[in-house]
Amino acid sequence: MNNKSLLGASLFALALAAPVAHAHEAGDILVRAGAITVNPNTDSGSVKVDQGPIAGTNLGGKATLSSDTQLGLNFAYMFTSHWGIELLAATPFSHDVKLKNTALSPANGKLGSLKQLPPTLSVVYYPLDSKSAFQPYVGAGINYTWIYDESVSGSAKQNGFSNFKAENSWGWAAQIGADYMINDKWMINAQARYIDINTKATVNYNAVPGTRAKVNVDVDPFVYMVGIGYKF
Repeated sequence: MNNKSLLGASLFALALAAPVAHAHEAGDILVRAGAITVNPNTDSGSVKVDQGPIAGTNLGGKATLSSDTQLGLNFAYMFTSHWGIELLAATPFSHDVKLKNTALSPANGKLGSLKQLPPTLSVVYYPLDSKSAFQPYVGAGINYTWIYDESVSGSAKQNGFSNFKAENSWGWAAQIGADYMINDKWMINAQARYIDINTKATVNYNAVPGTRAKVNVDVDPFVYMVGIGYKF
């Protein structure tokens, strides 16, 4: 046997001996970790005074939130080779909150910041055969966004603002994603989500005693994650 024939036979034997990277099956537990970015698609109402001597005044303008990237975590359990349930978690996201074009000029600029955690529970569907190394999927579910640690910026404090608060939110979520099985246990994952997050933010304006302004904000972020995963 010449060298080329020997090499070909060796490669064929290795291919037969190599394990097939089977994808997800009933009873599998998947754990994924990676970089996750929340990119708010902010659409807010105008800023209004809802308390105090000028209650009912429409100040116009709108609110915006900045993006943030954190450590993202996924935990999934497969009921069958095609259907599973998945929990999205992450380290806390931090966002700057800005107001612009309001009639109350001291309010314009950075109002403050907040932190939020958006745990999301979804049902996911994998359409391909479980023997396929490439596993795209779609999912839909429910989100609860916990907003906390709100704070007023230094410049906003100097202009008479205090007691910045934002409400928690319930909403729906949808996602698309894909796993690529490197071997029977390890995978590469990419996913994108849309999450329905709506909140009402309020802040006191101490220059006019007893005055509080509010704004309704549809945060509605697109959420992107890329990482690696392990199957138990």
